[in-house]
Amino acid sequence: MTRRAGFHVVTGAFGYSGRYITQRLLDAGVEVRTLTNSPGRENPFGGRVKADPLGFDNPAKLTESLRGAAVLYNTYWVRFNHRTFKHATAVTNTQRLFDAARAAGVGRVVHVSITNPSEDSPLEYFRGKARLERALVESGLPHTILRPAVLFGGPDILVNNIAWMLRRFPVFAVFGDGSYRLQPIHVDDLAEVAVCEGGGRDNRVVEAIGPETFTYRELVQAIGRIIGKARPIVSVPPALGYAVGRVAGAMLRDVVITWEEIMGLMADLLYVDAPAAGRTKLTDWAARNADTLGTRYASELARRRDLDTAYERL
Repeated sequence: MTRRAGFHVVTGAFGYSGRYITQRLLDAGVEVRTLTNSPGRENPFGGRVKADPLGFDNPAKLTESLRGAAVLYNTYWVRFNHRTFKHATAVTNTQRLFDAARAAGVGRVVHVSITNPSEDSPLEYFRGKARLERALVESGLPHTILRPAVLFGGPDILVNNIAWMLRRFPVFAVFGDGSYRLQPIHVDDLAEVAVCEGGGRDNRVVEAIGPETFTYRELVQAIGRIIGKARPIVSVPPALGYAVGRVAGAMLRDVVITWEEIMGLMADLLYVDAPAAGRTKLTDWAARNADTLGTRYASELARRRDLDTAYERL
C-alpha cells in the first residue's frame, strides 16, 4: 500500500465492512478516525480510533471532521426502505458527505457501491447507487468506486441466514428457478482492495467480486452440503416467496427479504463479467466455519435498533 500522509477516515468503523477496512489500516500503521451513526457502540479498537458523529444535518461540523484527511472510505448506505430510514435519505446524506469531503480538501475517496448500478433502473437501490457514483465523479474528488455483489464473512447477513434457515427447515425455497447468479466476496478481501485503492492515483471503478460464481440454487446447495444440512430445494413464484419472507420477518422482528432484493437477484444484477478482485472462496471459508455458520440469526433491524452492542453479539 502506498501511504498518503495524514489520517484516514472510515464511515462506520464499528459496523461491518468499515470495521475490516479500519483493521487493515491500523495494521498498516495508519492513523484512523471514524464517522459513525453509532457512537455508543462498543469500540473494538479502543483508543486507537477516534469517533465523531456522522452528522449529516450539520455540514460545517462534518467538514471539520474531515479536514486534513488523506482518504475517506465510505461504507454508509441502507439496505432497504423502512419507516426510520430511506434510500432517498441515504442518497442525500451521502451527497452531503461528498460535499463536505470536497470542502475539507480530502485527498481521495474510496466509495462502496454495488454491481450493475443504473440511474435507469426500476429498483431504487441500484438507481440510488448510480446517482451517488455520478455525484462522486462530478465532485472532482480523486476516487475509486468499489462494486461488490454480496459480502460474506464475520457477521454477514445473507450467507449466514441462508445457513440458519437450512438448519431449521426441512426444505428451502428459491424464487423462480434459482438460476440467477451471485459472486460473493469475503469482507476482508473487500477491505484489502479498499485500502490498496486508498493509495491509488487514478480514478477507477473496481468490480469487487469474489473468485466463485454461483447460481442462487447452487449457493444454497453448497452451504447446505458444507454445514451438513442439505435440503430439498423447491421453486416458488416470487410473490409467494416474498409473502413467506414477510411472515418470517414479522416473527423475527426483521426484514428477511424485500421485493426489490428479489427483483435484483432475478435480474442477475449481482453478477458481472469481470476478473475476481477477492481471493477467498466462499466454499473454503464456509468449510472452516461449518460448525458455527448459521447457528444464530443475523438481524438487520436489530443492528439498527441497538446502537451499543457489537454486531457479532446481535
